[in-house]
Amino acid sequence: MNSTLMFSKASDEWSTPQEFYDALHAEFGFQIDAAATRETNKCAAYYGLDRGGLSSRPCYGDALAGNWFGGPHWCNPPYSKCREFVAKAAQERVRGVLTVMLVPSRTDTRWFHEHVWDAQTHRPRLSIEVRFVKGRLKFGGAAAGAPFPSMVIVFRP
Repeated sequence: MNSTLMFSKASDEWSTPQEFYDALHAEFGFQIDAAATRETNKCAAYYGLDRGGLSSRPCYGDALAGNWFGGPHWCNPPYSKCREFVAKAAQERVRGVLTVMLVPSRTDTRWFHEHVWDAQTHRPRLSIEVRFVKGRLKFGGAAAGAPFPSMVIVFRP
């Protein structure tokens, strides 16, 4: 297996496929994109590091730095920061924030077992839902499908 591409950090900020996002948005009605840039944000407002830029959408700064508010939140985090964003979504769930995340389906990772999977019950933790994506998503700007499977994690308050 060629793991070079699978774990490449050449770029880990890829736009969510619009049709895929639209289906989840129809179900959840997202208001805030929890990990975005001016170019990739999908919602009326977003958290991102390019605060104060040219976007007409409000940017609330670094999502990992403070408490989230409002929602529901959409989150397709930079995959090099999955652990941090999954931990943050799990923390915000306890505070009453609904977050839906698109992440690589890496069920062997520490972050998956720390924040998503309950080893005692052999299922997702309380108020967390995991949806495995069939096939490989083709992220915005990519010439081909992702070299890894994906999953959607729903953190319900």
